[in-house]
Amino acid sequence: MTAAAIPTTLHDDVRTLWDYHDMHHELRPTDVGIGLGSHDLGVATCAAELYHVGWFPQLVFTGATAPTTAEVFPNGEAVHYREHARSLGVPDAAILVEPRATNTGENIGFSRAALHRAGIHPRSVTLVCRPYQQRRAYATCRAAWPEVEVLCASRRQPFEEYVAALGVDRVITMLVGDTQRITVHARNGFAIPQEVPAEVEAAYDRLVAAGYTDRLLPG
Repeated sequence: MTAAAIPTTLHDDVRTLWDYHDMHHELRPTDVGIGLGSHDLGVATCAAELYHVGWFPQLVFTGATAPTTAEVFPNGEAVHYREHARSLGVPDAAILVEPRATNTGENIGFSRAALHRAGIHPRSVTLVCRPYQQRRAYATCRAAWPEVEVLCASRRQPFEEYVAALGVDRVITMLVGDTQRITVHARNGFAIPQEVPAEVEAAYDRLVAAGYTDRLLPG
């Protein structure tokens, strides 16, 4: 698919959700970077780039194998992320692998436990994730690990380029699902509450009505 495959009538709504999930954090040095596993190998690329710049001295890659990643990452997301980061020059000593997490809450909790087992007790972390996962990851970490300062980072590339590379339907569906989870996870105590502006709610409703519902939670 190309960027032009985004339906014209929905383009602005997709962009609205995309911009909402980007936390627009200004990066600064933190104690640890945590790369959240997914189908997007760009997360590992971004984590390696930030390591080399010096934003953090230690990396954790977290993630098991999911139905959406089993074909691409048969050994698990975190393991493949580590291999990719090593190919980009990140030394083994700077990488911890957490291979069990199957959701964002487990990404945070299991990474925290892995760090503590290694004798690392960070006061600040940079969550490296997909661009449209930032807000949910931030809210989840703030609820599960409130004593640490949290920044979010993603590989920077143009919106249309990212959507084209990952697949239009996949990205829109994930955006819709993540938007729903901002409210649902906060209500269930898995994340801190986040404001959802009216224009974001309206964009979400239109995309749901357009059929991008595969990632919605039931109920």
